[in-house]
Amino acid sequence: MSNNLPKVGWIGLGIMGSPMSENLIEAGYDVTGYTLEQDKIDRLVAAGGKGAASIADAVRDADVVVTMVPASPQVEAIAYGPDGILENVRPGTLLIDMSSITPQTSVDLAKNAKAKDIRVLDAPVSGGEAGAIEAVLSIMVGGEQTDFDAAQPLLNALGRTIVLCGPHGSGQTVKAANQLIVAVNIQACAEAVVFLEKSGVDLAAALDVLNGGLAGSTVLTRKKDNFLKRDFAPGFRIDLHHKDMGIVTDAARNVGAALPVGAVVAQLVASLRAQGDGGLDHSALLRAVERLSGSEV
Repeated sequence: MSNNLPKVGWIGLGIMGSPMSENLIEAGYDVTGYTLEQDKIDRLVAAGGKGAASIADAVRDADVVVTMVPASPQVEAIAYGPDGILENVRPGTLLIDMSSITPQTSVDLAKNAKAKDIRVLDAPVSGGEAGAIEAVLSIMVGGEQTDFDAAQPLLNALGRTIVLCGPHGSGQTVKAANQLIVAVNIQACAEAVVFLEKSGVDLAAALDVLNGGLAGSTVLTRKKDNFLKRDFAPGFRIDLHHKDMGIVTDAARNVGAALPVGAVVAQLVASLRAQGDGGLDHSALLRAVERLSGSEV
């Protein structure tokens, strides 16, 4: 492709990474992708991207590398070591990690990358699968202003609300706060759903009117149908929210912030996982409330 947009190496083509990388292709970017499953690479190629045989292959000629993998261990696995990103990119490359990981992992990555003259932003996202597909993600970024400015056009192709929140790790801290709010919000909605149903109220009508008032939220708008239909196909898996609740409770402990309600919801998420519901959408917190309320699930 003969344009002057930066060439992109993309690592991680899951529920979020696939539609996001496709949005970049649609915006005119030259995207070379790598992920563990060949069918996901084939999907990228079908959308107009290029497939890579390895991480090194994907990042070698890139101006910008974007990573979107599940958690800190995966970020470390793809970044470090002889086959990792840092050993195989050109100096001066911009690495944008959009995974949701611990703030400390992001701080360490930026420090290790700087030694090799590689610039890093942590840029986790909120908005789930729907937000990724529609390119309306909220993107919270940590790093240097100059690198943020350089990344802005690319990030604009992926999201709608894009904010530099502070130095390296700040994006992850804000993302952790996001996951705290979302989990508590879903839990409150789930409790309301069970209360309404057991009271014999028309649930669809009740959720509509609640969503029009102060109880309304993006969570309720996005998850209303999941609650009504008991459809828990994953947009965002309980397993991942469990990981994120661990990040926020740990980070809060480190800075001396008390999260009493967050701690309770973290335990409810953990219990869902223990009951085998880890692969379901986080709206399946409803199942935990139903079990506690004596309903057959």
